[in-house]
Amino acid sequence: MDVGDLAPDFELLADDGTARRLSELVGQGPVVLFFYPRAMTPGCTQESCMFRDRGPEFAAFGATRIGISLDPVERQRRFRAKHGFDFPLLSDPKGAVARSFGVKRSVLPVARRVTFVIGADRRILGIVASELDVARHGDEALAVLARHGGSADGS
Repeated sequence: MDVGDLAPDFELLADDGTARRLSELVGQGPVVLFFYPRAMTPGCTQESCMFRDRGPEFAAFGATRIGISLDPVERQRRFRAKHGFDFPLLSDPKGAVARSFGVKRSVLPVARRVTFVIGADRRILGIVASELDVARHGDEALAVLARHGGSADGS
């Protein structure tokens, strides 16, 4: 995936068991979609907590934060409850969505750590890829939102 590409639409189950569809989420404003390797591991906990703690900054742009991993719904539910995340965690157990975004690892059953900023037209406004610098994901996603004026259509 590249900036300007149309993000693939998908529907996945969230940690609360409800189905979430990207095309519906972008109707509420920009979406910051972050893929992470595995719930309840140190790096993924640090990254998810960063997105939680910086929630007001994302809210100022009207952005919805969404986490996705290949973990099952129950593990996502426990992860969210343990850390009090105020955003949904989606379960992609077969890696189909991760594969469609180009972040599924070829050998391991996990996704790469990549964040996509997506506008209302489902166009990718920005991509952040860093396995180790989790703060970079928040910093760069917010910079993308600022460049696009925080508008849901990326204009």
